[in-house]
Amino acid sequence: HQYYPKLFKKNQILISLLMLYSKGLVFCFQVILVQVNPGETFTIRTEDGHIQCIQGPAHVPMVSPNGSVPPIFVPPGYVSQMVEENGVRKVMVLPHSSEFHPSMHPPPPHVPHYMHPHPALLPHPPHPVYSPVPGTGEIPPQFIHQPPPPTHQTYLHYLWFLKVSDIQARSAVLSWNLSVSSQNGESQSLTPATFIFEVAVSNSGKNGKFKSVYIGEETTITLPELRPATDCHVSSIKESVSELVSFTTESCEPDPPAAPKLINRTKNSLSLQWKSSNDNGSKITNFLLEWDEGKSGAFIECYYGNLKQYKLTKLSPATKYLLRLAAKNDIGMSGFSDTVAYYTAGIVPSPPLPPQFIEAGVTWLSLKWSPPNGMSSDDSLTYTLDMEEEDSGYGFQPKYNGEELSCTLKNLRRNTSYKFRLSACNNEGKSIPSEVVEYSTIPDKPGPPSKPSVKGKIHSHTVKVTWDPPKNNGGSDISKYFLEISETLIGNNWVVVYSGCMREHVCDHLKPGTSYRLRVSCVSKGGESPASDVLTVQTSAVPPGPCHAPCLVSKAKPREITLQWGPPSTDGGSEVTEYVVEMANSEQDEHRQVYQGLTRECTVNNLLPGRMYCFWIRAGNKAGFGPLSEKAEISTAAGPPDQCSTPLLTCKAATCVVVTWESPVCNGAEICEYRLDWGQMEGSMRIIYTGPCLSYEVKGLTPATTYYCRVQAVNIAGVGLFGDIGVVTTPASVPAAVSVLHLLEEDQMGIPCYLSACLAIQWEEPCCHGSDVIGYNIEYGEKQLVTVGRVTSHILENLHADTLYRIRIQAINNFGVGPFSHSIKAKTKPLPPDPPHLECVVFSYQSLKLKWGEGPSRALITNPTQFNLQMEDKFGRFVTVYSGPCHTYKVQRLNESTTYYFKIQAYIDAGEGEFSEVYAFTTIRSPPVSLKAPKVNQVGENICEITWEPLQSMKIDSIVYILQLASGREVDQFTFHCGVVVRLFRIFLVDTMHYI
Repeated sequence: HQYYPKLFKKNQILISLLMLYSKGLVFCFQVILVQVNPGETFTIRTEDGHIQCIQGPAHVPMVSPNGSVPPIFVPPGYVSQMVEENGVRKVMVLPHSSEFHPSMHPPPPHVPHYMHPHPALLPHPPHPVYSPVPGTGEIPPQFIHQPPPPTHQTYLHYLWFLKVSDIQARSAVLSWNLSVSSQNGESQSLTPATFIFEVAVSNSGKNGKFKSVYIGEETTITLPELRPATDCHVSSIKESVSELVSFTTESCEPDPPAAPKLINRTKNSLSLQWKSSNDNGSKITNFLLEWDEGKSGAFIECYYGNLKQYKLTKLSPATKYLLRLAAKNDIGMSGFSDTVAYYTAGIVPSPPLPPQFIEAGVTWLSLKWSPPNGMSSDDSLTYTLDMEEEDSGYGFQPKYNGEELSCTLKNLRRNTSYKFRLSACNNEGKSIPSEVVEYSTIPDKPGPPSKPSVKGKIHSHTVKVTWDPPKNNGGSDISKYFLEISETLIGNNWVVVYSGCMREHVCDHLKPGTSYRLRVSCVSKGGESPASDVLTVQTSAVPPGPCHAPCLVSKAKPREITLQWGPPSTDGGSEVTEYVVEMANSEQDEHRQVYQGLTRECTVNNLLPGRMYCFWIRAGNKAGFGPLSEKAEISTAAGPPDQCSTPLLTCKAATCVVVTWESPVCNGAEICEYRLDWGQMEGSMRIIYTGPCLSYEVKGLTPATTYYCRVQAVNIAGVGLFGDIGVVTTPASVPAAVSVLHLLEEDQMGIPCYLSACLAIQWEEPCCHGSDVIGYNIEYGEKQLVTVGRVTSHILENLHADTLYRIRIQAINNFGVGPFSHSIKAKTKPLPPDPPHLECVVFSYQSLKLKWGEGPSRALITNPTQFNLQMEDKFGRFVTVYSGPCHTYKVQRLNESTTYYFKIQAYIDAGEGEFSEVYAFTTIRSPPVSLKAPKVNQVGENICEITWEPLQSMKIDSIVYILQLASGREVDQFTFHCGVVVRLFRIFLVDTMHYI
């Protein structure tokens, strides 16, 4: 191993020994003596991986059982020399300038010592032994007095030189040469086949992890499976560590990319997206997307470009398309990705025909059906067969779901009518159910009826016998009973005396005091039952005859009915003592007594609204009760529906909940509508749905929000009670859209910026929908996207001046990105304008009217350009005299005949422009002020003297007075020039004329 000078004193030195594998050579154990100077630390790594540190001064002997000699790499500026002392050879590492001879003593302690391993014959230890001797500074005697090695042994030093050639993108040729020297300096000739080599490669730097890629005897190998455009480092680590060789593989075409993924589909389009593969040293420039055009034929190109997504349009619905992708760089085209198949959206199947009847059993039904119109049996369809059991109250329930065109439904009830409907389903959804058909299972053979019993008193010539229906009717109504009688107590001489649907019979023409045997059997659609147990009776008196069926008194109420009936047809020879009223929900149900008394009228209470009830009357006397009257079917009045059950709430999406409920008992009037009460609080719910359906899809909900609901049924009789409240919490989802987005004005911006190159926007954080907002995407311009953190304002920079931008924003949380907000339009300010040309359009002695640019003189509200006009004062400074949008300005309060200097600049919201050059304009001279009226003094008849007040001197300008004279009302005037300084003037006038 190589050590650097900076590690000699204070840093640790690490030596690692490598094993030598050979063929045909025998080596004995090797002793390595390492001398550690004071202030140095010697570090060794044992076989179990532990680190052991030895502080100098010390001599550390190390034993190698296989005789290997590790190479010693000296640091720059040092040389190694071998010396022999007392039969022990040492390698001394000295500075290059020092001279050393074998007879000399070891160098001073401040020079680091590096001991070359020396072979010696030692006992055979099971593993390498490292025996440190701390603190003595002497070599232990057992290592100094070693027997000399046998004369026939020779110790060689091997050095390997690696060479890399024929470097390709994924392979390279590696070869190495062998240099051998003996301990006495003589060269040896050994073939490479004597050795076994191991080659290791690292792709992660010189200090990275090396992976063994070859073990063998060859001196030239090809390194396979290299990565293109990658720095590789190669070393031989079995014989002795060679020098480290580094090289870089060539670049090549990219790796085949992953198959494109489907991100959206419609009936006529497929939207695809893909990721780049490893470019192998050359940037990927384009992607090639091929497809089979939905014909399962050869692939053709459908897209070639640098984008990572593409939308196939004008496709056929419900069609399979095969696609594959390749990447291209400057070197070449990669292989194609795996072929993927995607389908366009199709059409929901049309309603199929109703299922057809094949065969029926006692507990099973076999049905078949055909595909919907326009579909074949080869199309990928699944069928759902729904079944509704009569009077079950559960509605249609799915009983079969599969691709077959027939099925057998088992475990059904005997002699029961079932309603069926069929739906077809494909990848696009489920069709409307077919028309409802009704099929029934066949009945079973009934069991024996109950043992007949005597009803009423037994008369001498007649006896009335009754019996109950069989406990097991075979699934169908009993159509007929057979009553048999036998006079003999033994034997099988039976005579049928009654056959019918009634469960009682009066046997007449009997012999008084005679014992008779009676038995009953019955017949249904399933067959004839066995005979019942035998009843033995003896004739006696008869009870009263049957009564007429009861009738309704007045109008029926929802929960009570008043009945009235007449006496029996015959009293049986004894006065009727009481009447019994029996009631049942149906003829097959068990009768229950609701009245017993002598009065032939009663009121039956605690009934259910809108139900049909069966009533029977029978009379009784001392001999017993007569037979039941005929059945009277009377219905209670309809009532409001029963209370609905708790609705079932299913979250279809974060903003959609499907509410389903069951139909309650209608109480005699068909339910016409349901009312769904919905809200976020139990006390503030409102009705959001009224209609006949048993489900409703509530949309537009807020994610991560708890909602309450309940259902109420309505019929023509009234409104039922609300059911129990159902509670659901919508799952968390992506954030809501940003509702408030606006542009910040310049005075609202916290930092200065150029409005011609940037826009500042501000928004309000939207509802997070159960997951905190972690950032925002801002889209502006040509769909440029910028992502910011959890802030509520941002400045878009590096924009074009005087350009209109469309800006919108979307929020991001852990569930993804929310919808974009509404777009706002903002325009950057234009660049500051150049200064206009300044000119004076009106000169006066006290003012100057200036004009610049092209535009109206008055300010326009829509004019964005402002002007700043400055004039030089008496101190030589330019001060602003006007700032505004006008194109003219009148500078007043000036001195006459004086030159003034002006300059102007234009500015807009985006900034101020440059000042123009300095312009000079001069005011004109002012006219004299008005004189007071002159004074006229008449000197003579035709002579007047006129005088006036003189004006003050006007500096360099002389004053000339002009006197005008008008005679009478004539228009003509006479003008007299009076000179410069004349104050008195005499005029000769004509008589009888009036002058002004």
